Amino acid sequence: MLPKAYEPQEVEKKLAEKWQNAKLFAAKADKTKKPFVIVIPPPNITGALHMGHALNDTLQDVLIRSHRMFGEEAFWVPGTDHGGIATQNVIEKKLAKEEHKSRHDLGREKFIETVWDWYNECGNAIFNQFRKMGWSLDLSDIRFTMDEKRAKAVYECFRQWWEKKYIYRGKRLINWCVRCSTALSDIEVEHEQHAGKLWHLRYKGEDGSDGIVIATTRPETIYADAAIAVNPKDERYKNMVGKKVIIPLANRAIPIIADEAVELEFGTGALKITPAHDATDYEVGQRHNLPAVSVINDKGKMINCPEKYLGMDRDLCRKETVKDLDAAGLLVKEEKYNNAVSTCYRCHNVIEPFMSEQWFVKMDELAKPAIAAAESGELQFHPESWKTPFVNWLKNLQDWCISRQIWWGHRIPVWYCRHCSEKGLTFATDKQGREQLTKVSFEDGAKPIVSFGKPEKCPVCGGHDLVQDPDVLDTWFSSSLWPLSVFGWPEQTEDLKYFYPTSTLVTGYEILYLWVARMVMSGLAFTGKLPFKDVFLNGIVRDKTGKKMSKSLGNVI
Repeated sequence: MLPKAYEPQEVEKKLAEKWQNAKLFAAKADKTKKPFVIVIPPPNITGALHMGHALNDTLQDVLIRSHRMFGEEAFWVPGTDHGGIATQNVIEKKLAKEEHKSRHDLGREKFIETVWDWYNECGNAIFNQFRKMGWSLDLSDIRFTMDEKRAKAVYECFRQWWEKKYIYRGKRLINWCVRCSTALSDIEVEHEQHAGKLWHLRYKGEDGSDGIVIATTRPETIYADAAIAVNPKDERYKNMVGKKVIIPLANRAIPIIADEAVELEFGTGALKITPAHDATDYEVGQRHNLPAVSVINDKGKMINCPEKYLGMDRDLCRKETVKDLDAAGLLVKEEKYNNAVSTCYRCHNVIEPFMSEQWFVKMDELAKPAIAAAESGELQFHPESWKTPFVNWLKNLQDWCISRQIWWGHRIPVWYCRHCSEKGLTFATDKQGREQLTKVSFEDGAKPIVSFGKPEKCPVCGGHDLVQDPDVLDTWFSSSLWPLSVFGWPEQTEDLKYFYPTSTLVTGYEILYLWVARMVMSGLAFTGKLPFKDVFLNGIVRDKTGKKMSKSLGNVI
């Protein structure tokens, strides 16, 4: 009996199941046909798909269906992304809300099990949404950036780049999120305009003179100052270069130096140089061989400062420092000042520039072929206006910080012998009473052994007591291999030979640098071929306040 009214949900459900069961959207290597391939931008497993995914995936569906009708072997590759820090944050919030527990209460192994359970639940929900939308995806073989095949691709990339010396570990100034307790790469940092203050402080001369007045937005970092810098063209301070002044409240003498990085118009024209807590200051410090002393630790607490402020939160220390400077007659002026503040792209807490030993990828050599492909027109952007910012970004690329101090993700495939690396390894006992490697220092003698699984023995001493690096790789490390790994790379599979390079990429412009650029570099590095020739960049679906719709923000439809 026919229903009284049309029931689209029932009709569409039956059709979607019929399409999937008939494998209408499956593709196979067929040398008699021209392939047309799109890899789906894999959604993070942080929650259900939203309007942004609907827009982006519908555009891909239109392309795939049209090329299938043209008689081409159209393959739209489905998959999901483990989401690293974003997914970990979701699970941590869920644990806190439902069980009043932290990940440390569970321990690393149990927490990772919990996230895998979440993946099975959330991943299935996403696949059901794929099905309900009627998109022409073959859902019988869905890739995941943390599955076994993708894990092998990640290891092979790490191994090759380690052997080519692209990957290295070093101590540098990095972006540190105090809330997430992890390092972030430059493009994972957002810049927001905050209504703050600019404080003018007097540094008295070591010789008893009035010294010099500087302007700063961060008075709590004066205890880490290594110098005061002025522009060599600034006539006001020409006679002061080479003299010394006293850091207020710290009573430590530092030199006045000349450096062209100082803007004559900013503040008083004199800049406090704090190499361990500011990127520009770090570069100035490198040029002038200045010491880099940290006064804020990874928890956002004060260290290496006058006793009164030890252990204080950085924000409280700012207030107390200003109050004490005023009482000492060293606060010259306080004024309102709007400045760009760096924040975490996931939790939106203020980023702390932080001296830390991390894993990095050298980007110069990897970027050159990508720049050439874009400039020659071999790599096409739609709209074309994105070509210039893409090339400019690659030409000014900094080394990529790839290590993250979180638990969910691809564990860095490096091991250490406890005997040979004894002085470079720091252990702590977790809440479950188990000893865990918490910190690695190459400076102090840690010796790396790169291996996909635990080595049978140490190649140096023959010992069997080996431990793995505690950090995980940046989510975008595995994502950058997506057009390769979905076809089985590093294995030379028939799918890889036939379907790679893919044809087109359709994605949001906000991940042009985070994802698209890195896929281009990885594809060229490992195959000599672009992963796609055409990049279509669509706009972003926003909420009523103008913010990007995001599962992690909870502002989605």
